Amino acid sequence: MNPLEEQARHLLTQVYDPELGLDVVNLGLIYDIRVEPPAAHVQMTLTTPGCPLHESMQEAVRRALSGLPGIEAVTVELVWSPPWTPARLSPEARKALGWG
Repeated sequence: MNPLEEQARHLLTQVYDPELGLDVVNLGLIYDIRVEPPAAHVQMTLTTPGCPLHESMQEAVRRALSGLPGIEAVTVELVWSPPWTPARLSPEARKALGWG
């Protein structure tokens, strides 16, 4: 991961799922980040395909990454394969949810 991608991942830890109160990185919702100025691309999922927050979550990711140096466009691709499972939760997220 290049330094801009590491910075992007850090910025995404400030994007929270409002229903769970945890960030998208620790929830395991971020599948891929590519930052190649002037563009950034994120591939992400949600905990369920019927999540009513998909547009607001995508917009929050776009806003978070738009401040990266040299970035003029951010695309967020919502994917469902592989499907999200609780196995993608970080140890911090598991602890916050009381799962270990």
